Amino acid sequence: MMEKYSPQEINLTKYLFFTGKGGVGKTTVASATAISLADAGHRVMIVSTDPASNLQDVFKVSLTNQPKPIPNISGLFAANFDPVIAANEYREQVIQPYRGVLPKEAIQNMAEQLSGSCTVEIAAFNEFANFLTSSKINQQFDYIIFDTAPTGHTLRMLQLPSAWSNYLDKNDRGASCLGQLAGLNDKKAMYQKAVETLGNPQATTLFLVTRPQKGALLEAQRASHELAALNIKNQ
Repeated sequence: MMEKYSPQEINLTKYLFFTGKGGVGKTTVASATAISLADAGHRVMIVSTDPASNLQDVFKVSLTNQPKPIPNISGLFAANFDPVIAANEYREQVIQPYRGVLPKEAIQNMAEQLSGSCTVEIAAFNEFANFLTSSKINQQFDYIIFDTAPTGHTLRMLQLPSAWSNYLDKNDRGASCLGQLAGLNDKKAMYQKAVETLGNPQATTLFLVTRPQKGALLEAQRASHELAALNIKNQ
């Protein structure tokens, strides 16, 4: 007999990730969990890291990368990562200190170097890592829920903090001269904290959402093994 999913009966950690094969109902389960916890009196933040998110459709409200209160659900806030906006903000953050210092041509060259897909990936991940490590956000909310992209995208995203933290440890000259990687060194402490938080079973739980279908179950099993290899074992 299948058991009814009831968040109130599970010993939940502060950070909750919901992932799985596309179309299995990740957003539905993540949203239902968020609403249930908010109705129980908790302050809850739900964040979508899916570029094709429909979180705004679920709650019938436009969302940005900043926490927004959900009407008629006390204590519930939501945000939606927009990779394009995140990339633009990251690009400006890197370039701003050099405006008025370097020639216009040099600024244009920097902007061009920071216009690739790598910049979008870095910027989107920085948004994710900020929600995962910010002491301000940590103090504001009892639970922070991540409604993630389909499994493959999520696995790559969760590999990034460790990969970039290791890269910065080995690169003693920093990343200032590496175009799209410029600015990574400033985030070294945040990446390291993200690695620690993801691997801490007292802080983070990952829910593999699936359906009773062979393909979905096999993908969930594969994802579970790959996540365990990343030291994310509280599943």
